[in-house]
Amino acid sequence: MYHHRLVISYKGTSYFGWQDLGTGEQKPTVQASIHQILKKICNYQSCTISAASRTDAGVHAQGQVIKITIALAIESGKLLLGMNSLLPDDIRILQCKPCAAEFNPNKDSKSKEYHYYFCTDTIYNPVLNDTVAHIPSNSKASTTGSLDIELMQQACKLFIGEHDFYSFAKRDTNMSSTFRTIFSCEILQAQPSTFGNKIYYLKIVGKGFLRHMVRYIAGALFALGRNQLSLSDISEALVNHKEEKISSRAKSRGLHLIQICY
Repeated sequence: MYHHRLVISYKGTSYFGWQDLGTGEQKPTVQASIHQILKKICNYQSCTISAASRTDAGVHAQGQVIKITIALAIESGKLLLGMNSLLPDDIRILQCKPCAAEFNPNKDSKSKEYHYYFCTDTIYNPVLNDTVAHIPSNSKASTTGSLDIELMQQACKLFIGEHDFYSFAKRDTNMSSTFRTIFSCEILQAQPSTFGNKIYYLKIVGKGFLRHMVRYIAGALFALGRNQLSLSDISEALVNHKEEKISSRAKSRGLHLIQICY
């Protein structure tokens, strides 16, 4: 068998997440789309795919890392060209190189970086609809559509370090621990764009993340920015398990997997 490490990018709008559902339902996933064309290239011989991150439905990736194992001997450069010629336009292989059989894209990763992009303009540019969330202020806030970004930035510091993120994740009975380590967390303004004047992003880097964890963190920050939560509410949720979430989770469309480091 031959093993390759790939870096891929995709727009998740049309997909029910990364992972093949395996239920017989005709719901497209990124993994299934790649598997389908890989089998064609390999003349329907055995091939497997594993990924560093199981992104949710509607989530995008600029630097997802996957490992493919195939029975066909093919040079990595030719495999990259062949896959890109068959893949749909919203999935692309950016890099492809041989790797060891022991390489595990998830367990071997040192850090994962996510960005959550959001626009606070009062009137939202529809061009951004699939990739940037629209987070206007509530009716009691400023008419400019701005959130309290400075307060949100203060709250970002609360997430840095090792914490129990039970209250900021979807329940998963298969998860042995809800403790995770966050290396950095901050709100940044995107470069000036013709698509919107006030586009920001939450940049968060960690060793690993629980399911929906980044979206619940983003949701809590947005609620804080609208004066619907306090800093103490977030601090308490990091200490005590909350069965009822302190905020709704942010929509998937603004979330992007940026890179994975090894």
